[in-house]
Amino acid sequence: MSEPLYQLRDVTQSYRDRTVLKVDHLDIQAGEVLALLGPSGAGKSTLLRLLNFLELPSAGQISFRGQVINGANPAPLAVRRRVTTVFQRPVLLNRSVWDNVRYGLKLRGERNGEAAVAGALEQVGLTSYARQQARTLSGGEAQRVALARALVLRPDVLLLDEPTANLDPYNVSLIEQIIQHANSEQGATVIMVTHNLHQAHRLGTRVGLLLDGAIVEVAPTDQFFEAPADPRTGRFIHGEMVY
Repeated sequence: MSEPLYQLRDVTQSYRDRTVLKVDHLDIQAGEVLALLGPSGAGKSTLLRLLNFLELPSAGQISFRGQVINGANPAPLAVRRRVTTVFQRPVLLNRSVWDNVRYGLKLRGERNGEAAVAGALEQVGLTSYARQQARTLSGGEAQRVALARALVLRPDVLLLDEPTANLDPYNVSLIEQIIQHANSEQGATVIMVTHNLHQAHRLGTRVGLLLDGAIVEVAPTDQFFEAPADPRTGRFIHGEMVY
């Protein structure tokens, strides 16, 4: 197996005197879909912020493509540009759908992004919405714009924080198809936080469980759901209170 895309070793994240995440060991392979489960407050979103280099770990180190990232070695811009995040509640500019999707390319100084924007809008099924004002969109449409805004950058890594929370089944299905396409056709490594066990099962190459800031188990999807190694995983996927 090739060198992991990410390697986390003895990573902790603390705010003042409170440790919210402690990852002794985690490898993430290029091209996989890693679905992260766990209750609110388990450290999932904190882990995403570290993987996107929005924060540096309080201790330990993260390696990305073999490059060490820690408090003494922040991620350079070229590395940070390979990773993008779509949050649960997308913040869109008070402009057209087209301008929102074009925005990231504009910040990067890419002047000829029209074809890329058109392709991203087609990918998320919003071509006919290009000139519509973002403020008029439904929740599902806004989330698809946020995905297009991320995908137009052709990231190596797509981080998703509850991408279908509070959406109707139709939009959940659309967004899951977009995620699968980004992974299988564009080669993006996808790391997604979800509370939906069925979604983790549908999309995940591997699935991980976090409890109290620690990784309990990460395993291939079928093994995770059918033969978990840790009894807490089994109790969690059967709806028992393990936290």
